[in-house]
Amino acid sequence: MPEKPYDFNQIELKWAERWADGGLYRAEENSAKPKYYVLEMLPYPSGALHIGHIRNYSIGDALARHQWMRGYNVLHPMGWDAFGLPAENAAMANKTPPGEWTRLNIAKMKKTHRRFAFSYDWDREVTTCEPEYYRWNQWFFLKMLERGLAYRKKALVNWCPQCATVLANEQVVDGCCWRHETTVVEQRALEQWFLKITAYADQLLDDMKQLEGGWPDRVLAMQRNWIGRSEGAEVDFAIDAPHTPPVRVFTTRIDTIYGATCLIVAPEHPLVAQADAQGQARAKAMIDARASQGPGEVEKEGFFTGIYAVNPFSQERIPVWTGNFVLMGYGTGAIMAVPGHDERDFEFCQKYEIPIRPVIRPMDGGLASPVGMTGAFCDYGIVENSGRWSGMTSEEARIAMAAHAKQHGFGESAITFRIKDWGISRQRYWGTPIPVIHCPSCGTVPVPESDLPVRLPEKVDITGEGRSPLENVPEFVNVKCPKCGGAARRETDTMDTFVDSSWYFYRYCDAHNATAPFDSANIDYWFPIDQYIGGVEHAILHLIYSRFWTKVMRDIGLIANSEPVKKLFTQGMVIRNGEKMSKSKGNVVPADEVVEKFGADAARLFALFAAPPEKDVDWIDTGIEGIARFLGRIYRFTTRNTPPTPGDGTADTEVLRKLHQTLRKITEDFDSRWHFNTSIAAMMELLNQLYAHEAQISAGAKAQVIEILSLMLAPFAPYLAQELWEEQGRPGPIHKEPWPAYDPELARESEAEIVVQINGKNRSKLTVAPGTDKETLERLALADEKIMSLLDGKTVVRVIVVPDKLVNIVVR
Repeated sequence: MPEKPYDFNQIELKWAERWADGGLYRAEENSAKPKYYVLEMLPYPSGALHIGHIRNYSIGDALARHQWMRGYNVLHPMGWDAFGLPAENAAMANKTPPGEWTRLNIAKMKKTHRRFAFSYDWDREVTTCEPEYYRWNQWFFLKMLERGLAYRKKALVNWCPQCATVLANEQVVDGCCWRHETTVVEQRALEQWFLKITAYADQLLDDMKQLEGGWPDRVLAMQRNWIGRSEGAEVDFAIDAPHTPPVRVFTTRIDTIYGATCLIVAPEHPLVAQADAQGQARAKAMIDARASQGPGEVEKEGFFTGIYAVNPFSQERIPVWTGNFVLMGYGTGAIMAVPGHDERDFEFCQKYEIPIRPVIRPMDGGLASPVGMTGAFCDYGIVENSGRWSGMTSEEARIAMAAHAKQHGFGESAITFRIKDWGISRQRYWGTPIPVIHCPSCGTVPVPESDLPVRLPEKVDITGEGRSPLENVPEFVNVKCPKCGGAARRETDTMDTFVDSSWYFYRYCDAHNATAPFDSANIDYWFPIDQYIGGVEHAILHLIYSRFWTKVMRDIGLIANSEPVKKLFTQGMVIRNGEKMSKSKGNVVPADEVVEKFGADAARLFALFAAPPEKDVDWIDTGIEGIARFLGRIYRFTTRNTPPTPGDGTADTEVLRKLHQTLRKITEDFDSRWHFNTSIAAMMELLNQLYAHEAQISAGAKAQVIEILSLMLAPFAPYLAQELWEEQGRPGPIHKEPWPAYDPELARESEAEIVVQINGKNRSKLTVAPGTDKETLERLALADEKIMSLLDGKTVVRVIVVPDKLVNIVVR
């Protein structure tokens, strides 16, 4: 048959239309097959997909298609993380209601997903801004409220005095409001709702053992650091002022307490209220400055409050300072500064000329002199100048001193965590309403479950001013108390959007259930997720929150598993012009433009070919052009050889060997490291060999090669693979065909090239049969003419042989 030109647009649109009914990728119910749940993190519907998104989805899609071909019942769903601040910003900019803007974007992005032929089970689609979904956010909140896991307290928020509204962290630019560039953002204390994630801190840490080997070490390390478990002691320092309660500090090094030369408290600490007016003003300035500073950016600053504390061990009177680096939310909001044995304290005390007093010496050395110290001694050692505890090791003193504090009622051993309870209150419109009512008689009253969902009102004026747009909707705010029937006010805060993404992957398993979040039997079958794919930037928020949510659902009795995800893969970014692709930088490559110019298969294949999936990809237009040519060559070879034209058969063995070596490589790549770039490169090498020996390949060998090449291509380029399958007269969807098995004998190399070295330097090469034993390789190397001449006059000390790799002759 004459070859056909490769018209990717005609081919892809033909199959897109045939696959449009959406049932092609539907997961089976009540299947006896082994299950495989593969998932990419759901996107925010911002309006358009770019090539960075395509890379993420192409990785998951290749895996899903391959697992179908391996005989699994595959669940591969998609949904939309649809609440959030950008929709409110768009509403103000475009005078478009957030719901309308969001749903238009979803329709646009879903159209692109379909054009790229991503194999999603659209029957299970989840959209988090729909009442059918967020009613269960509210139901979970009520369950946590019942168990004491949801509570309300005052907490600091970013406040723009000109807007008279709360700002998200993203809306604070260089310490100022994003709308009013010269208005300095303040910190204000408002009543906020929290979820008690700290109640699960130990479990979150301990259960990481279940994730080792399946999650990247980097992510586990980030989570351990974020949870931040510290063992130490809490100690009360009396305040030298009438009617003032003691200040409790947490320390991991109570053995150094005789070296404490001051206390440092957070600027929000209640003790600061006793400072003079100037001190209180300085503390407020520190608090407000936090709005523009990350923890790594803070230059340590402080001031003396005029207050003194008493060391409960030494009875020494020491000054109390306020420091901008001490956080009220970590530990107790107060620390004892021991500059002789803590680098941070050393830096602060040296800056403000606070005394430095070493009290720990090295195990085999003397006690440092405070004069001329250039840094703190932070290791354990021998305690000195510390009363009855002098002479003890640090380990002994930590135990004995904590026991002494407990015995005398001014302290005890303690464990603290860096992770703090999750503040979920947002003074926003576009989020899940928090289902509580505030009654002047009954207090805070949960909305009855029968009244869920508490729906967002549709017509809301969003101005960006005031505490929350919902406060200006009387029909939403003014309600009757469910307890007493009196006049009451509905909560106007909405939930953090991380709530939506903390459990969405469970809803995929039972997306249309109207009576429960999901049927537990479905979760028993599908969970845990076999493979989750997304960016490493979600390591310490979404991935911790979702683990917490899973444990809460387990304790409620909804599920049996303690962890949601068996394996996590964090893909690299797509960069352009040296920077991460983003709208703000103007370097986005829109997916729709790429598909129009090169086709979906070429875009998917390039995203997988340009680098290993865990590495960043530098987008280069010429790179995708080469991929498009490769797909065209496959198509032309197949169409002109269907039915196969006969050759003389002299190249059959060589070509079939290359075919099975390629198949082995791709199979092993899917089973292990996912180096799809080398899988695609192997197919390119195979195609080059087919072109080079086309006239020497028999009709039977060509038919076998074309069939297996089509199957190998199916996970990566589904449109072309399906077209080639049809060209061969084969029925049905190719991704439901069995993955071919390679022949181990054919996949073996016919020859192995052995490097021969002398003292580690390459000197010659041998060509032998694969698997040649060590003794034979040593004998052949020593008999090699070039090697023999180089060994003349030298003594062979030993010979190192690595079969199929090298022979290294060590001489002197």
